[in-house]
Amino acid sequence: MLREIGVSSMETLLRQVPDELRLKRDLALPPAMTEMELEQHVRKLAAMNDADRVCFLGGGAYDHFIPAVVDEVTGRGEFYTAYTPYQPEASQGSLQAFFEFQTLICELTGMDVSNASLYEGGTAVSEATFMAMRVNGRESKVAISGGVHPEYRLVVETYLRDLGTEVVTLPVLNGKTDMARAAELIDDKTACLVFQHPNFFGCLEEADALCKLAHSAGALSVASFDPLSLGVLRRPGDYGADIAVAEGQSLGVPLQYGGPYLGLLACQQEFVRKMPGRLITKTIDRDGKECYALGLQTREQHIRRDKATSNICTNQGLLALRATVYMSLLGPQGIREAGELACQKAHYAAKQLCTVPGISLMFDAPFFKEFVLKVTGRSAQQVIKQASAAGFDIGPELSIFPNLTGDASTGLLVAVTESRTKSEIDQLVAALKK
Repeated sequence: MLREIGVSSMETLLRQVPDELRLKRDLALPPAMTEMELEQHVRKLAAMNDADRVCFLGGGAYDHFIPAVVDEVTGRGEFYTAYTPYQPEASQGSLQAFFEFQTLICELTGMDVSNASLYEGGTAVSEATFMAMRVNGRESKVAISGGVHPEYRLVVETYLRDLGTEVVTLPVLNGKTDMARAAELIDDKTACLVFQHPNFFGCLEEADALCKLAHSAGALSVASFDPLSLGVLRRPGDYGADIAVAEGQSLGVPLQYGGPYLGLLACQQEFVRKMPGRLITKTIDRDGKECYALGLQTREQHIRRDKATSNICTNQGLLALRATVYMSLLGPQGIREAGELACQKAHYAAKQLCTVPGISLMFDAPFFKEFVLKVTGRSAQQVIKQASAAGFDIGPELSIFPNLTGDASTGLLVAVTESRTKSEIDQLVAALKK
């Protein structure tokens, strides 16, 4: 290789790296281990993990129960190693799984059509925003509620920064979108109104009213939802959302240091040709047999690049499969039970935590499984550390999000899923009372 590029040695090749950036010593790597020695070493390291902690963490990723069959099915080699199904004739199994995924998402959301997944919740919100701009041709302004996850809002702002599109953040009042100010800020130039229900603070938004407000100005309504909340709350399609998006981590995907996760996107039938990503369809082959194909592929990697609606380069196939197995296993009744358990346990936890001196609820709005605690007499960080010392992880502390303003920035989130027990909740309360 050196000969082909006309360089005499590796050292010559490295001269372009500034001297101050080059390592002046050996790497000091430890001696190589045999397989047996390496396994023993890794077991010792693993034994150092504190695996008995109890998770009450919120903010977009949650510790939900995952049935063992989800790991069993998705761990099979033909699924675990499957990639983007470019050749449908050789990928019928993957295509069928994604077709079922789309069907289940439509049933879950009450929407007409779903794509075969996106990266995660933040880019799903961004893709929905772009999609709305393509639908109504308005490119100068989008409105997004301050109750939408602050990181999702940052992703939207990043995508739109160099396009000249104004991103208007609607203020929050008592944990929900301020409807009066929203009505003042949304006009005939607004492409879409994006809201989250339940929102980042866990509070339930006035979803019907927000959709009607958007439509009254000729804008599209984009709802970011919690998948498991739909076992308890009305579906986006039932309250008038044009596009529904979500982070799909709660559908059988474990907590794993920020990803990979799963973006969900569904919409009404009339907008299908403006949808990003890909759409799996069922058809008939030349022998008259049912088969599956990539019906719509609005991606820049395919032939008609000038028609591309998105730069999404692959779908999260393995994570979409996990969600498919999870939803198939639980069914409507199981998803309802999981949602009811999370809701009931969260309200019990909120009531008990408010018996701790110096702790109260930040907002009095209805909530689903997550809520914001207001801490007085000490910092939120001190409460987090006190809980951590007792083996409980709570938070995050809202002051870590620079784009949150007002009283909300002084609080901390607590999330309670169906996995938490009454005993764990009581023990957390007791630890914070000491």
